[in-house]
Amino acid sequence: MTQTTAPHRQHGHGLRSGAMSGGEVVAQAIANIAPSAVIAFSVAGIFASAGNASWLSFTLATVVILAVGYCISQFAKRRASAGSLYNYAAQGLGPLGAYVTGITLIIGCFGIASGSLAGAVYHFNAFLAGIGLTIHNTLWNVVLAVVIGGLATLFTVWGIRMSARISLILEVISITIITAMLVIVLFAGDGPVFDSSQLTLDGATPHGIAVGMVLAILGFVGFSSSDALGREARNPFKAIPRAVMWSAAGVGLLYIFASYTQVAGYRALGDLGTSGNPLDELAVAVGMPGWFRPVLSLGVTASFFAVVVAPINVIGRIVFVMGKEGVLPASLGQTHRTQQTPHRAILTVAPIAVALTALLFALGMDGMEIVVNVDTYGTYGYMVAYAVVALAAPIFLRRERARIPLIWPCVIVSVVGMAYVFYVNVVPWPGWPLNFVVLAFLVTVAAALVWYGYLRAARPSVAQTIGTTETDFAEMA
Repeated sequence: MTQTTAPHRQHGHGLRSGAMSGGEVVAQAIANIAPSAVIAFSVAGIFASAGNASWLSFTLATVVILAVGYCISQFAKRRASAGSLYNYAAQGLGPLGAYVTGITLIIGCFGIASGSLAGAVYHFNAFLAGIGLTIHNTLWNVVLAVVIGGLATLFTVWGIRMSARISLILEVISITIITAMLVIVLFAGDGPVFDSSQLTLDGATPHGIAVGMVLAILGFVGFSSSDALGREARNPFKAIPRAVMWSAAGVGLLYIFASYTQVAGYRALGDLGTSGNPLDELAVAVGMPGWFRPVLSLGVTASFFAVVVAPINVIGRIVFVMGKEGVLPASLGQTHRTQQTPHRAILTVAPIAVALTALLFALGMDGMEIVVNVDTYGTYGYMVAYAVVALAAPIFLRRERARIPLIWPCVIVSVVGMAYVFYVNVVPWPGWPLNFVVLAFLVTVAAALVWYGYLRAARPSVAQTIGTTETDFAEMA
């Protein structure tokens, strides 16, 4: 195994080894998920297909993600590094498994970062409108996307510890605001507390529920991020597996409550599936004070910003390792002289994600339309990565001579669940623009596999070591 180590660690660099408690590890994982942003936009999108079964789409997604988390936790109980899923897949399925996982994670992070940037622009505009500065201008959206995307990129270059702490603070505030409002909506709004239409799944179809699960699964992206904190966590072989499972379970319950409440509360207002900002409209409906709406919009903006930062951090590390291994240009496998961050990898990929969002705004697309379509592209990537890692788990455990009876049921739920959700989204072939989203994903993966074939033929020594480099950044010391 090739071991890439960081320079000697100084106590002044971020967190020291073993500095993070179990609770802090869980908190960091939840901050990377950024559930406030998911609650703000995904429920309406899921309702458009799942209808009164929106809460069930979230429930089934939670079950699938918990199964994936259980598979990931088997690696985390036995390996502690900053390598994340890329290294995990290699330990079970070798170089090809690691490569597919790495590429699809890059796709996933790229899509989530770009789509969420549009969400940050949309809700920041809602904040401005809430304080009386309504701006309807395409150029303004483009400029705002570049500015917010530039700030997110700057934070990731400065260091993962700082960006993670900022994300955590913003997310805690945002979750508190949204949860308080949802409680008011459920018990003081015009909607029913016990919504019989939802409890009986009135009008829902299996196909619609499965289609809704794509956005529901999107809501968990980043739940396994604590697996990259193996150097910082106290007792990482216990703290990290618990963080993976607890963050998925806790966020899943929050999503189920939020979806049920929004559907019930919005029933008197019209069609939730056509709403671009249901939380804001619900705040008006229940008579929240005037200052609350801009505060709510600013909190959601902060959460979307956190979702931009977190995947850029992940992209930087995967591309960095691929550069070290020779899979990508070697220049990408270098860190910043003082910040010790993979700045070249970040500054290569992040501007492309920002440019995509800016281009879509320039073409006149609505912000939340960008969020749904581009995030869906990214979610497909995460779904493949999670399925591959789940497949790698039983092979890894067999090599470790560990008998875990529950592993095979979890593998089956993970792989079959991801495969089925993807299948119902492509059969029958969807209309515009989802057909383009699916095609873009398939073409991207196909191009990546062609590159892998080239490496196997022209540089076999590089292909054989894919996924074997474990990197410990000094910034994470």
